[in-house]
Amino acid sequence: MNDQAERLRLQLKSMQKQKSVKAIAVLSGKGGVGKSNFSLNFSLSLVKKGYNVLLFDMDIGMGNIDILMGASSEKTIVDMFNQQLTIQEIIRTGPENISYIAGGTGINSIFELSLEKIEYLIVQLSSVVDDYDYIIFDMGAGMSEGALSFLQSVQEIVVISTPEPTSVTDAYAAIKFMVVHNIQSSIHIVINRALSEKEGLSVYHRLNGAVTRFLQRQTTLLGIIPDDRAVYKAVSNQVPFLLHNLKSEASKSIMSITQKYLLNSSREETKVDKSSFISKLKKFFLEG
Repeated sequence: MNDQAERLRLQLKSMQKQKSVKAIAVLSGKGGVGKSNFSLNFSLSLVKKGYNVLLFDMDIGMGNIDILMGASSEKTIVDMFNQQLTIQEIIRTGPENISYIAGGTGINSIFELSLEKIEYLIVQLSSVVDDYDYIIFDMGAGMSEGALSFLQSVQEIVVISTPEPTSVTDAYAAIKFMVVHNIQSSIHIVINRALSEKEGLSVYHRLNGAVTRFLQRQTTLLGIIPDDRAVYKAVSNQVPFLLHNLKSEASKSIMSITQKYLLNSSREETKVDKSSFISKLKKFFLEG
């Protein structure tokens, strides 16, 4: 076991500088707000724009990315650890040739793994980052101490909220948790299931106003997704709503969000921390 751990450390030390893959964590303060649906359809919209995307279901035990696309995954992230598989062995191909990793069951959280397994995860991620432009991490709902190092490593964080007061309160609590623990990653907000553009904007301004006033932190509005029956039909049919009905209001919104994201991302490129996702993972998990 010690020999294997030493081998992993040598692999980590010998890795060449990784290309600048963009790592994005999608999270919510509570469950049931459409976080996984956003992660999946946002990832697919990036694929439609010509980008290579790996969608990683981090919601161990509660993950449903594969269910949302009508797929069944024989191997999951849990199998990678338990069976010492390579990450290539657990990556599956979904609609539009999107790559994804299913969450699986059997452990409470990736962030509660031993240091040796965390090292193994970093080595495995390092072996595939050059294959992708974006890695989208669909996080579990709520916040935990164990996720802090991971959130510090990604370049951007997307917080999903609905107009429901409890959802907004929980979104604020999640942002407060990150700010208190000095998470420096950019924070974007998506308001899901809004009854109107006006309602979505009102919810965002209320949430961002509280964050600005009490936390002295600024967020950006990534977009507003309407409450659309087409989404419910797509979920029932286990087809991503972007593919189920491209002309639906929700699909138009997700494509608009993606376009806005890519435009802003290119503008901000000169300002972002150039440290790679992998080097940050090593720093915060193994050296911190």
